[in-house]
Amino acid sequence: MAAPDLVWKNGRFGQTGRRDAWWVAPLLVFLGLGSFLVYANWAALQGTNYTYGPYISPFYSPELFGDSPHAMFGPKPSWYPGFLPFSPALFILWIPGLFRFTCYYYRGAYYKAFWADPPACSVGEPRKSYLGERSFPLIMQNLHRHFLRLSYIVWAFLVYDVWKALWFADGFGIGLGTIILAVNVVLLGGYVFGCHAFRHLAGGSLKQLSNHPARHKLYDCVSCLNGNHKKWAWASLFSVGFSDVYVRLCSLGIWSDWRIF
Repeated sequence: MAAPDLVWKNGRFGQTGRRDAWWVAPLLVFLGLGSFLVYANWAALQGTNYTYGPYISPFYSPELFGDSPHAMFGPKPSWYPGFLPFSPALFILWIPGLFRFTCYYYRGAYYKAFWADPPACSVGEPRKSYLGERSFPLIMQNLHRHFLRLSYIVWAFLVYDVWKALWFADGFGIGLGTIILAVNVVLLGGYVFGCHAFRHLAGGSLKQLSNHPARHKLYDCVSCLNGNHKKWAWASLFSVGFSDVYVRLCSLGIWSDWRIF
């Protein structure tokens, strides 16, 4: 049971008996997520400089429509509304975006950092009522498992992008961009396959897991990744952003891709 001086259920906003720097964590989350959101939205709306040679930014993959050789179905379709800005990223980026937005870890992180709900454990929050995730709009968080399934498709395309990043105009090779995209795929895999929802699909829904050896083994593997879900979440967030920066700066001629092999 919590000590009486640490319970602030009806206290004023920010009121607490904690003596540690409790505000540091939500502040860092606010700055980290805020910076990524600003950059990701800016990059997604550019619609240019997202490819370089065999490389394609993960913000734009899979490229369904576009002007690059990576486009699966050709250039901008005729049915695309003329009053909307066109960018290939708009067709696909909503999937990983909503997957992260509804992620169990990120919910706890941005609820504290952006909504102060609460700003930290045992710290007074600005509201006195709690509706939870059983009413609109937060009931939409329950769609997380569906965005999970879609995210696996996107991840598979990113794996294929690494394969394509091995083939240059003069044949097989490995560039620094190849390694950056490969590391990004590994970190995203650790995040996506360590998801709480996937852990439930792997075996959490079974009444007696020991009766299903294969799923028990899969459950153990997912649980191993899930134990570091926070680290995978932040590492993959940084890697996907850096991958876009690398490809973009190479495309703009600001950076030169180092051909290793």
